[in-house]
Amino acid sequence: QVQLVESGGGLVQAGGSLRLSCTASGSTFSIKSMGWYRQGPGIQRELVATIDSSGSTNYGDSVKGRFTISKDNAKNTMYQQMNSLKPEDTAVYYCKGILTILTGDYQYWGQGTQVTVSS
Repeated sequence: QVQLVESGGGLVQAGGSLRLSCTASGSTFSIKSMGWYRQGPGIQRELVATIDSSGSTNYGDSVKGRFTISKDNAKNTMYQQMNSLKPEDTAVYYCKGILTILTGDYQYWGQGTQVTVSS
């Protein structure tokens, strides 16, 4: 059973920084891509950033220049460095992974980690 476990959320003042981590564990798999999504109060879940197996990245417009996604293949872990945080970044941040197991690709979500940015 594959699991994605996030960590690193918390409360920070505007202008501060946080680093999120997401580790995949469980069955034998390879990571096709991973990404961060967030859902604020009364808002649909939105893309924050993604990174694929080659290291190519993609960012949502609202976080470009402030957030950096990266990964450590040896640890099956993805990171998101979040700088210059704004109150509008407050949300539950979810890790999503597209993992290849045997001959199929499967999507998994983490349980989410709360990020709160105070003004």
